[in-house]
Amino acid sequence: MRKKFLGGMLLLLGGLLAGCAGGYSTAFVAYGPPAPRYGAVGVAPGPGFVWIDGYWNWRGGRYVWAPGYWAHPPRRGAVWVRPEWYRHGNGWRMHEGHWR
Repeated sequence: MRKKFLGGMLLLLGGLLAGCAGGYSTAFVAYGPPAPRYGAVGVAPGPGFVWIDGYWNWRGGRYVWAPGYWAHPPRRGAVWVRPEWYRHGNGWRMHEGHWR
């Protein structure tokens, strides 16, 4: 019984810690991203769609532009939080976009 309790507590604690760390990319970049690109968005493909802005992503040792796109929120009332680059010590780290 005690082993099951301790195992359950460790599983719960691991899940809580993993939830705290989520959302940040694993890349650590020495210099910040270029300026964002801007362009025409166009018309939504249907009711309820929202525009997800493009952003600079770190791939293959360099910044790569990920273009914007139309998306349907996963649930009613969901809001898109765009990805953002943050200073982190002597470099940069990205907080990934997500639905809130």
